[in-house]
Amino acid sequence: MLLVLNGPNLNRLGLREPGVYGTQTLEDLERQCETWGAELGEAVTCRQSNFEGQLLEWIQEAQEQGFTGIVINPGALTHYSYALRDAIAGQAVPVVEVHISNVDAREEFRHHSVTAAVCRGKISGLGFLGYRLAMEALTEQE
Repeated sequence: MLLVLNGPNLNRLGLREPGVYGTQTLEDLERQCETWGAELGEAVTCRQSNFEGQLLEWIQEAQEQGFTGIVINPGALTHYSYALRDAIAGQAVPVVEVHISNVDAREEFRHHSVTAAVCRGKISGLGFLGYRLAMEALTEQE
């Protein structure tokens, strides 16, 4: 069972900077993740929050809720949230970090991730496909 977490502003997909993030919505992404999960034989639960504390709680509770992997797009929290980094590091469920855009080709502040070092891997710049690749990586490593 996989948990897909999306952080701040990802609820604005389809409206926010369509030249960077495309025109598909968060709902489109969630439906796609559920479809991919079914193809991989995994149940998928998708959640989004603009609140750091909510994301922390979902990560901390993941193992107890039966999740075997987490795909996370932390949004801007990627670059400065040591609390999110510590939540990922402090639990046993493997995590793959995903970014829709190529963060390394964008503003300088986006080039550093404080969370990537405690994740199993990081995928950036492949749009929604990055989520599928993260899900595949997590299911192959179970």
